[in-house]
Amino acid sequence: MFSKYKYHLLLHFIIFLWGFTGILGKLIALEALYIVWYRVGIASLVIFLFLLFKGKKLGIPKSHIIKVSFVGLVVAAHWVTFYTSIQLSTASLGILCLSTTTLHVAWLEPIIMKKKFSWIEFLLGLVVVGGIYFVSGDFSPDEYWAVLAGCISAFLAAFFAVSNARFVEDLPSTHISMYELAMGFIGLSIYLAFVGKIDTAMFSMTISDLSWLLFLAIVCTSFAFLVTIDIVKKLGAFTVSLSINLEPVYTIILAIFILKEHEQLGTNFYIGSVLIIMTVIANGIIKNQQKKRSLRALH
Repeated sequence: MFSKYKYHLLLHFIIFLWGFTGILGKLIALEALYIVWYRVGIASLVIFLFLLFKGKKLGIPKSHIIKVSFVGLVVAAHWVTFYTSIQLSTASLGILCLSTTTLHVAWLEPIIMKKKFSWIEFLLGLVVVGGIYFVSGDFSPDEYWAVLAGCISAFLAAFFAVSNARFVEDLPSTHISMYELAMGFIGLSIYLAFVGKIDTAMFSMTISDLSWLLFLAIVCTSFAFLVTIDIVKKLGAFTVSLSINLEPVYTIILAIFILKEHEQLGTNFYIGSVLIIMTVIANGIIKNQQKKRSLRALH
């Protein structure tokens, strides 16, 4: 009985961990840039050591290095804007904006993957805009900046997700992640040096901050990614992608209990949250139906 649901339980544990990453943006008392610098640096090192331990070759074709490196910079920018959104407002708001990622994919896929444009997904995107309108009903100026940063983060997440869908046709996903995380670390290091932010502040942290950073990089990033590869093989990409839409639900629940964010959030926030989450789930269901119809047409 347990073996039948083992991978489903493991999947939801991983989604729970990803939901917790938003909470960590509040718990770690460092700038967003520093949080991401540590995250990509440690996570890339862990995956590098994992590949060495498995005896895997580390190289990728030269033709892919520039493209993968660029997407690595996008990944780093995605996490910086995500944690900036959280630090300007709440973890609930940051993760809610991020949940719109799959709807950005609707218009990016036709451009990057050369797929047919979907008007249904475009209309669902408009519904999400309505949800964000509800969420931002009583916001302060800082919270509007948080929404902007969160929406930019969602766009960047969609861009690297669609790009990786192209890369994975030619490269192992472990190698893609290692190179992208490593390039994110290098890119952030150069930026921090350029703006004069490599100083004692980035190394000044409490034991609590260090513990949460290690948890974020090793457990929520490296471990979660490597386990997800196996889960996708067992359950299929659609089941995984649809389940991931529950991430904002987990984050909002965690934020209520850990950060007491329900004291800061009004009725409009929850109306908008339900609207956005239901729309994102509906998008997944519609895609599944379209996929089934395509398969029937082939047979």
